[in-house]
Amino acid sequence: MAARVIVIGAGVVGAATAWSLAREDASVVLLEAFERGHDRGSSHGGSRIFRHGYTEQDYVELSVRALQGWTHLERVSGRRLLDPTGALDHGDLAALTAIAEAQDAAELPYEWLTADEATSRWPGLRFEQHVLFSPGGGRLRAADAIEALLDAAAAAGADLRFGARVTDIAETGDGVTVTASDGVHTADAVVVAAGSWTPELLRPFLDARGVELPTVRVTEEQPAHFPLVAGPADSEAAWPSFVHHPTEDGVTGAYGLLTPGEGVKVGFHGVGPQVDPDHRDRTIDPDRLAGLQRYVADWVPGVDSTRPEGISCLYDSTPQEEFVLDRVGPVVIATGFSGHGFKFGPALGDVLARLALHGEPAAERFRLAVASPDA
Repeated sequence: MAARVIVIGAGVVGAATAWSLAREDASVVLLEAFERGHDRGSSHGGSRIFRHGYTEQDYVELSVRALQGWTHLERVSGRRLLDPTGALDHGDLAALTAIAEAQDAAELPYEWLTADEATSRWPGLRFEQHVLFSPGGGRLRAADAIEALLDAAAAAGADLRFGARVTDIAETGDGVTVTASDGVHTADAVVVAAGSWTPELLRPFLDARGVELPTVRVTEEQPAHFPLVAGPADSEAAWPSFVHHPTEDGVTGAYGLLTPGEGVKVGFHGVGPQVDPDHRDRTIDPDRLAGLQRYVADWVPGVDSTRPEGISCLYDSTPQEEFVLDRVGPVVIATGFSGHGFKFGPALGDVLARLALHGEPAAERFRLAVASPDA
């Protein structure tokens, strides 16, 4: 079957790209190696943080664009996808100040609070320093968001194919041939958004072109859900999303948010061991879980730290945690989302669709020429 654009991967980035392409009346085939809604990659689960809390203007602007996309998808799908809980940043004051300055530049609202003021408002958390509260942040209903993106893409004309694992990508004349378990597909362009599988899938094509990706480490991360304890923080309204920035006195950086019906998800960011995404046993490491429990017992008093439910997920991380959004010949590359890409889904879909259809480059920060392999 000939298609103008093939998208590889039906996680948040691939699904959003298929939707964006289909809305531009492109002929789209989306190929996903596993079943719909699978839990082997980075996009599964009930919740993800949405926040504008970045120090870099490119990311703040991308988050604003993503918010517009999520709002539009809610209208199209008739589903509620984003709960406006607000977002907290606490810990390293330099990081908080830089976030505030970036939000000033984007004319986004925020509020400074003392530790005592924040504790009074959110008794499920403990604070020692100033706190930055951003009312525009919140919680994405992740599994619902993926389904809404896939449904919207299909409704706009995309051909969604699950259980279609790609084994080869080859440039052919003015286009590309993609070999998958369901057959051979040809197109003008292909978007490779296969999460932790992207680097290996792209390597033969890029090697032939003499092009290097930045180093992308695939790691298995292990957050956990913790049940609420009875008290002032046992209601959904008491839990904004939160990021605890590392401090010089040794506080480990962490993040968290409430997943309704499952508890408060808390995790350390990007600390897991490197793995092969096809050969990981997903067993919860008791030593790593114990470390997370110690953090939760100290900083998240509104949950029961003794009753964690561990989660296994994958990160695909570049050295500086920068996204790679670029095009080499007919191949559009989407990788390095480093555990913080989900919130940007609709915006990333638009960027990648424009690369595929029009060759319109992403912001300079995200290009291969900027992302040095050894950065």
